[in-house]
Amino acid sequence: MSLNEALSTEVTQENYEDVLRTLSQASVDRHFDAFADIPWDDEDFQVRQDDERWVLPAAVDPLGGHEWYLKQPLERQIEIGLWRQANILKVGLQFENVLIRSIMQYVFALPNGSVEYRYLMHEATEECHHTQMFQEVVNRIGADVDGMPMLVTRYPVVFFLGVLAGEEPIDHTQKSIFRAGAELPPVLSRVMEIHIAEEARHISFAHEAVRLRAPHLSRKARHITAALLPLIMRFLGDAILVPPKAFRDRFDIPDHVMKELYWQAPESRERLRDLFADVRMLAEDSGLMTPVSRRLWRWCKIDGRPSRFRSEPAVVFRRAA
Repeated sequence: MSLNEALSTEVTQENYEDVLRTLSQASVDRHFDAFADIPWDDEDFQVRQDDERWVLPAAVDPLGGHEWYLKQPLERQIEIGLWRQANILKVGLQFENVLIRSIMQYVFALPNGSVEYRYLMHEATEECHHTQMFQEVVNRIGADVDGMPMLVTRYPVVFFLGVLAGEEPIDHTQKSIFRAGAELPPVLSRVMEIHIAEEARHISFAHEAVRLRAPHLSRKARHITAALLPLIMRFLGDAILVPPKAFRDRFDIPDHVMKELYWQAPESRERLRDLFADVRMLAEDSGLMTPVSRRLWRWCKIDGRPSRFRSEPAVVFRRAA
């Protein structure tokens, strides 16, 4: 059974395991090494403080298109862009560090022969490489970024939803950057290419794990999980995408600019909603979109039309096409 065929069927234990076998084989057939598949020593992969390709892309990053940022000298725009990209990568590697530890805890008691065990070990291996390549870029940028604090949970469905809350915003943002045609520094472009390729498998697994388990939750557990879902998405989405106070202080960004960008302006609110279109689709498909949770999605300002299929381009990119 192909992966597309498996994903189009109702999730049972049998086809869930088929999906995991397909994903595991894909990890064998196509995988990357952080220090073998990125030419770190090539001249074009060096981080330069005068490289205009580090200017934040206006079509994707809210700050990159703001009048305040565009009025800054080019050198300042590059410096801000370097810091911003470094902190996003730092947040990404911190989240994946917690995810790796959580995977190790989750698989500890899985039975012999478990297809979940094999796939999750592939995922943990790939996430280790992601943390290495993200940290290497942060080191080469040289910005002393802190990233963010993280939380982890022991409950399977909530755990997998937390995985998506950490992976979906970064994955969506990186795909949007490529779709917008932004010219990137080669080192950043290559890291993002590898991350997108392997995260597609990780996100597919988390979606299928939720689709398998959520329908079998008790009524009380389903309603609690449905209510937690938009809160988790918004909390971790903000932790990943909203620049920390250290960033605002370092570059003396006015408070009104930050409030407008995250997330008062209509364009920024649309970007925020677009980040979670795939998760809204998952909530609808798995019975986690209840009347109460629907109101919480709206309260969190991340409601809207769910995706029709995984990784459906945002409206702005469909219009451009």
